Amino acid sequence: MNHRMDAIPDNAMVGVSERLRAMKWEPAGVLYARLAVGTAFLSAVASRFGLWNRTLDMKHFANFMQYAAEVNSFLPKAWIPFVAWAATIAETSCGILLMLGVWPRWVSLASAILLAMFGTAMAISFGIKSALDYSVFSASAAAVLLTLHAFTQDGKPSFNH
Repeated sequence: MNHRMDAIPDNAMVGVSERLRAMKWEPAGVLYARLAVGTAFLSAVASRFGLWNRTLDMKHFANFMQYAAEVNSFLPKAWIPFVAWAATIAETSCGILLMLGVWPRWVSLASAILLAMFGTAMAISFGIKSALDYSVFSASAAAVLLTLHAFTQDGKPSFNH
């Protein structure tokens, strides 16, 4: 038997439980999801330019273009440079805007769609296990929840922003 827990009156534990329930956890959860998805986008972009290796060069981007061709194996090869640059611009924009909390409704929706497209491309080219192992659909789901939260601010559905 745990004597330390026995020494705490039951009403004290109820007070802690009530205080925890009364705390506003949703804003912290939304901030955490925004920062997690946003930094994941920016980390991926940093990798494709060699920033994690502290060597800013286009050699890393050339490697990313090869990877983009593998992920999008169902697309014509001529489209790959556009797809690689478009993904880089979209991920950079979504990452920065998510972290800053700018235009949360549309940026989180764009993030969800971008991640779902990436996960689908991975599943088509490498099999579903690849997309699941890298939690791409989980990140997309987090962005969907951010979108739903942003569209229902103040408890009322709103599509004005």
